[in-house]
Amino acid sequence: MVDAHCHLNYPKYENDLDEVVKRAKEKGVGKIINVGTSLEYSKIAVELSEKYENMYAIVGIHPHDSGNVNGNWEKDLETLIKTPKVIGIGEIGLDYFAHNDVDSKIQKGVFEKQIEIAFKNKMPIQIHSRKAADDILDILSNYKSYFLNPPGMFHCMAGNLEYLKKILDLGFYVGFDGNITYKGLAPGEDTSLEELVKYTPLDRIITETDAPWLTPEPYRGSRNEPSYVIITAESIAKIKGITFDEVNNTTTKNAETLFNI
Repeated sequence: MVDAHCHLNYPKYENDLDEVVKRAKEKGVGKIINVGTSLEYSKIAVELSEKYENMYAIVGIHPHDSGNVNGNWEKDLETLIKTPKVIGIGEIGLDYFAHNDVDSKIQKGVFEKQIEIAFKNKMPIQIHSRKAADDILDILSNYKSYFLNPPGMFHCMAGNLEYLKKILDLGFYVGFDGNITYKGLAPGEDTSLEELVKYTPLDRIITETDAPWLTPEPYRGSRNEPSYVIITAESIAKIKGITFDEVNNTTTKNAETLFNI
C-alpha cells in the first residue's frame, strides 16, 4: 500500500521518525510520499527521500503559504524538482475556508505558476481544494491542453458529487484520508465523504493519511502516521462492499501509475 500524502517533514516526527517509518513498513505500507507546503518543508521532504529507501517527495507551495513567497521562489522550486526522488508538484491549489486570510488573487497566481512548472517538467500535480471548486475548475480548464495523462490527483477529496464528477472527467485521481471514518459532515460541507467514496471508481482512488492530521478512528485525537493508511483502506473496502485486498492492490497500482514509482 502507498501513503500518497503525509508530512513526516514536520517537527511532530523529529524525535521518532525512524520508528514511524518502521511501523508503516511492518503494517504493509511499501511507499510513503512526503509533501511540501512551503519551500522549507519541500526541502526537508527531499532530504528525507534521500535518507529512506521507500520514501518519495512532492514539492510545492500550499495556498496558505502563497502569501509568503519571495521573488526567487519559482527558480528555487524548479531546482528542487530536479532531485531524483521528487515525483510531483504539491500540495498546490486554493483554500477559501481555512486559509482565507491570503488574498484569492495571490493564491490563484501561485497556483497557476506551479501548474505551469509542473507540466513544463512533465510532473503530476497534487491539488488542495477547499471551498474553491469553481475557481479550481476554471483554472484547470485553462490548462487542459497541457495535461499529462493522468494529470494528477486531488488530495483529501471534499465537496459535492457534481464537483467530484467534473474532477473525474478531467482525468484526475482522488485521494481519501482518515476522515472518511468520521461520522457526520465536515464543517462547511453538504455531502458526506462516504457518498464520495461510493461514487468514485476504485481505479481512480488513491490512499493517503495527511499525517499528522486527520487521524482515523479509533485513534482520532492523536498524531496520525503512515501506518494508519491501512485503516483508511479498510474503511474504503467496507463502504464499497469489497475486500481489503482489492483496495490494497488497486490503489497501490493507481499511485504507482500516477507517480511512476
